[in-house]
Amino acid sequence: MMLEKMEPISIAAIQEMGIESVVDWFERHSEYFYRLGWCYTHNSQQIEELFYRTILKVQKEWPRYKGNSTFKIWVTSNFILNIRGLSADRNVQDSEGTEPAPDVIAAIHQLAGAEKDAFVLTYVTGLTIEETAQILGVTDEKIKQLLFLGIQTVRRQVDGIDYHGCEQYQKHYIDYLEKCMERPEKIEFEIHLYNCSVCQEDLASFQEVAMTRLNHVEGVNDLEVDPQLMENVKKRFADQKEHRQKKNKKLKKWALGFASALAIIVAIGFITGAFPKAYYAWTEDDVQLRAFLQEGFGQRLNLEAESGGVKVKIKGVVADDIQTLVFYEIHDLKEDKQYFMTFEDGLAVVNEFDMMNRESYPRYSFPDVEAEMNKKEKNVFYGKVALRPLKEDQGEIELRITRLQRLANDASLSFGFTSGDYKAGDWSFKVPVTKQPATEYEINEQKELEGVAVRLDKLIVAPTSTLLQFGINTENEEKRLDFLNFKSLEVNEKKVKSDRYGSHFMDYQLDSDWTAFQAYFDPLYGEKVKDIRANLDSIYLSIVDHKSIELSGTFPQEIEYAGSTIFIDKTKVGQSIEVIVRSDDLENRVFESLHMDLVNDKNQQFNVTHMESKSVIVDKNGVEYDMQTERVDFEKLEEPRYFVTEMTMKVDNVEEKSMKLLITGYNSLKYMDESWDLGTVLVSEDKE
Repeated sequence: MMLEKMEPISIAAIQEMGIESVVDWFERHSEYFYRLGWCYTHNSQQIEELFYRTILKVQKEWPRYKGNSTFKIWVTSNFILNIRGLSADRNVQDSEGTEPAPDVIAAIHQLAGAEKDAFVLTYVTGLTIEETAQILGVTDEKIKQLLFLGIQTVRRQVDGIDYHGCEQYQKHYIDYLEKCMERPEKIEFEIHLYNCSVCQEDLASFQEVAMTRLNHVEGVNDLEVDPQLMENVKKRFADQKEHRQKKNKKLKKWALGFASALAIIVAIGFITGAFPKAYYAWTEDDVQLRAFLQEGFGQRLNLEAESGGVKVKIKGVVADDIQTLVFYEIHDLKEDKQYFMTFEDGLAVVNEFDMMNRESYPRYSFPDVEAEMNKKEKNVFYGKVALRPLKEDQGEIELRITRLQRLANDASLSFGFTSGDYKAGDWSFKVPVTKQPATEYEINEQKELEGVAVRLDKLIVAPTSTLLQFGINTENEEKRLDFLNFKSLEVNEKKVKSDRYGSHFMDYQLDSDWTAFQAYFDPLYGEKVKDIRANLDSIYLSIVDHKSIELSGTFPQEIEYAGSTIFIDKTKVGQSIEVIVRSDDLENRVFESLHMDLVNDKNQQFNVTHMESKSVIVDKNGVEYDMQTERVDFEKLEEPRYFVTEMTMKVDNVEEKSMKLLITGYNSLKYMDESWDLGTVLVSEDKE
């Protein structure tokens, strides 16, 4: 049974006639598919079901047919898939309607699944080995192996005899019969055949089954297509169409009433904001992007690019005067690996000088490895990357990505990084962006911490972030407040968390006695600010407290400093001197680290040639974590403090008698249980 030429169904025919055009096409080629189905089942009900399912599948999948394979292979592939699916269908009875089969067909039925598919498609339908391999999704060599095993099985079933040719030459049977052997191998094979009677007999029998006996499966040509087959299939589609028309009449009556009610509901939903929340909750799986879309901020996108087996999707963008956030989704199509992207480390904005505000630098977006959406699939990762803000209100930024960073296996303990593990490729996008405005509120209040003045200046509410600008007074030289970290903001009774990496120094000076800072918080999504409460987290102090220690006499020595006992040791190796300063009692220690220098009797500093330290982290409950021997998830610790427990300093070629250890002060981290009510604030006139 050779496969006749099959012209594809035209798009115009499907658009005009729908499923009927597919039914007509199958009726014209019914003999081919009937005989192909007969090689798998002799049950007339099952063959009818095969036609019905394949017609439905071809009509449904036709828009996706891109012509990557010939039309005959594409339809035959669908038919074979339905044959496999039908074997597990309990609704079709195997015994009913079964008819006797020729000997060869009966032998074919004894073949295993893959052997049977390869055998039938190649020797019954007349497909080439390459076409059969394309349908079954395996290599040509695999098809040859399956054909060899299939022919042996059929030969054994039909003749009842086993043949045993030389094993090392049996692998050449298929290539020899298909006339595709290389000339040197062919000559060697024929020389062996000439001298080996066993292989002569084996190949002759093998060839008879493959090339001669199977032509009588053109005894399949004797099979008559059941005249009721296509009539039954047509009747099923006609009944289905009639049922659908009756159902549509009922739906139309119901839809008229529902449409008017829905219009009112949607209008109310948009006015109150309920509809966007519900809609994006259903349709957007990126929870970070969803939060912005539900509040009416940002643009939803559907941009895709694929390179090296990795697909990158740009899902949305939210932009304001602070930053431009780009939300992405990365799929590894070949392996169970997750990747994320980093600005200026494989990701660049091609037209940055024309489009972006170069005066600001985007904040780093750590990959959210704890998000549930990033735990569902091992080859998919959702993330966002921050870019500089736009110069203008609208524009199109050109993104080019040349490498992606692989997520670490234990990402929660390493901020997601796998050092040096990148995926190279080329993914390019043109991303349309509309910048949305921010609103500024003046505060102008002053507070005090540890005797140091703190001035609260301004609150900026932008779509992507909430910023609190403040200043720290620097007049007190004996006690300096280096950093102030906030826990959260409460605005109109709505709480937003602070950025986990605290306050950030601003690149301008308020005036000579004040240093400007900016604290970042989660977005307020356009909240109109009335009342503010700032909840403090911690402060980091630098204390000036001088103490000079003569490094003479016997060692080790003990001294008291800032309420703690400090041990000092000194050793000399050749021309080098090492000074070791240790403080192990951490329970009541007020300082994290000491400011120290090695000086001479004129308080001139020596050149320290080597310095190293040992440290531990201690949480609120006094539990110690050794950074040198264990990995610590710092983010999950409650009120952690970082203590330097030992410091070693080495100097070379100095006069030992004149050496002193000069402690000039220390750093101290304090956690605060304090809140500031900032009251009602005024909107700045130039931003409103």
